[in-house]
Amino acid sequence: MKSNTAKNLKNSSQTKKEEEILIRKQIGQNLKLARSNVDMTQEKLAEKTGLSVRYISQLERGYAFGSSSTIVSLCNSLNISVDFLFGNFITNNKSHTSEFSNDDFINYYLKLNHSNKNLLKLIAKQLVELQKKDNE
Repeated sequence: MKSNTAKNLKNSSQTKKEEEILIRKQIGQNLKLARSNVDMTQEKLAEKTGLSVRYISQLERGYAFGSSSTIVSLCNSLNISVDFLFGNFITNNKSHTSEFSNDDFINYYLKLNHSNKNLLKLIAKQLVELQKKDNE
């Protein structure tokens, strides 16, 4: 019986570790999206937050996770809410960003230059307006 319990604990801790890795990567992807939305380089974000460029890169790739003060500093520097970073994981408060962040669309968006990102934002805005008219 002890060996089964030990085995279950090992599987449970491994599952938690895998979940932690996925969460960090998603938060990092959200951080990168937020930085990209304001056309800020990792260098500029590092300068604004007092963090190193290497650490910013590690955060965006999910290799590191910041302290509460680091998260607050990043959110303030990028003018985003904590919900933008963590909204995908809060089950009682689904964020509108969850569909967007979990899609391959984000990878395409991140590869766009500034003018194409602005164009895409305008298109999205117009689609929302059309959708509102259709629903009236």
